Amino acid sequence: QLPLVESGGGLVQPGGSLRLSCAAAGITLNAYTIGWFRQAPGKEREGVSCTSSSDGMTYYEDSVKGRFTISSDNAKNTVYLQMNSLKPEDTAVYYCAAARRPFCVATHEYAYWGQGTQVTVSS
Repeated sequence: QLPLVESGGGLVQPGGSLRLSCAAAGITLNAYTIGWFRQAPGKEREGVSCTSSSDGMTYYEDSVKGRFTISSDNAKNTVYLQMNSLKPEDTAVYYCAAARRPFCVATHEYAYWGQGTQVTVSS
């Protein structure tokens, strides 16, 4: 059983919003740096956003700055990715991942991954 489970994906029109959730079982998310990644067909997986475990600092990939917001609810052991003003180019499978590192790190350093949730932006 994967320790991370994503949900909240779906089909949305351009300009719409979705909120993705990353729920953890067996690990305490606030002890980990959490990243959101996405992979579109035929493309490499790319980092979208992350929040560091040490100081809560957040990072956003340039194309999502001002549109996406990462947040966490420690009581629910869940990290969210609020996605607004969605564009067709945001279409991808979105993954959350956890790294036992104090700061945002490269993709290969994330030890735990979820199964992914599909986000499709289309009219």
